[in-house]
Amino acid sequence: MREQIISLTDFKTSASRLLQETRGGANIILTQNGSASAVVQDYATYRTQQDAFLMLKLMVQGEANVSKCQLTSQSEVFSSMRASLLEQQNG
Repeated sequence: MREQIISLTDFKTSASRLLQETRGGANIILTQNGSASAVVQDYATYRTQQDAFLMLKLMVQGEANVSKCQLTSQSEVFSSMRASLLEQQNG
């Protein structure tokens, strides 16, 4: 993933062009008073990273449950989900 570090002032003057560059996968790190203060990236990249982060959190939670022997069978999980969905549909 490409990164570009620019000042907030420079970003303001070229925002439209720089936003187009993020669509190609580049991240823009904005600095303010010489320190990094924000990252600009396109929405698709942001969503992909958020989804990946969520999956990692679920994996860690699952591993913790396994190590504590807090297990539920697949059939129980799906039965519970079906019942919940039916309850929502029937209001």
